[in-house]
Amino acid sequence: MLTVHHLGISQSERIVWLCEELDVPYSLIRYEREATMAAPPAYKALHPLGTAPIISDGALVLAETGAIVEYIARRYGGGALILGPDHPDFANYLFWFHYANGSMVPAFMMDVTARRLGAEPASSRSDIGFALVEERLGEAPWFAGDEFTAADIMMVFPLTRARVVSNRDLTDFPNLRAYLQRLGARPAYQAAMAKAEPDQPPLLI
Repeated sequence: MLTVHHLGISQSERIVWLCEELDVPYSLIRYEREATMAAPPAYKALHPLGTAPIISDGALVLAETGAIVEYIARRYGGGALILGPDHPDFANYLFWFHYANGSMVPAFMMDVTARRLGAEPASSRSDIGFALVEERLGEAPWFAGDEFTAADIMMVFPLTRARVVSNRDLTDFPNLRAYLQRLGARPAYQAAMAKAEPDQPPLLI
């Protein structure tokens, strides 16, 4: 059976959510972080990267969020939530699917690192990111377009969980606030968060 190794308060909550959206049978093993917020040794031993998310499927052990999302959606979901090249929203799907971890999450990490060093970023890439997000969600209900896709699953982590450490205020982002309310109403998302982070509700406001 597919096993999702979920590290608490991490990007691997996306994989739990994906499985719930696709109604894919899976086993969930949750690992608590240490006091330093580091992953415990048992989690680091799963894969040479030692980072979340990680899944196992028989003899396969796979890391990297995008790879895992595609693996599960294609192998177990029949390609659901993935848009192909013939779809009119294909380019938007590709952009937001990859923008999440390619630019948005690194921007957060740069901000957090700067503040830990006692400096405020003079020009924040996350500011640009939130402006792009607000603009896009004023054009369409979901990141790819009119339908919910894996691009939404990729994008939500930096807009919710990662936002806790940045203290990002969404007062000036009405489109994003409305989006997070739509997302929070999805039964699969509610079920996933209840399983993955029962004591850490997502920041949807």
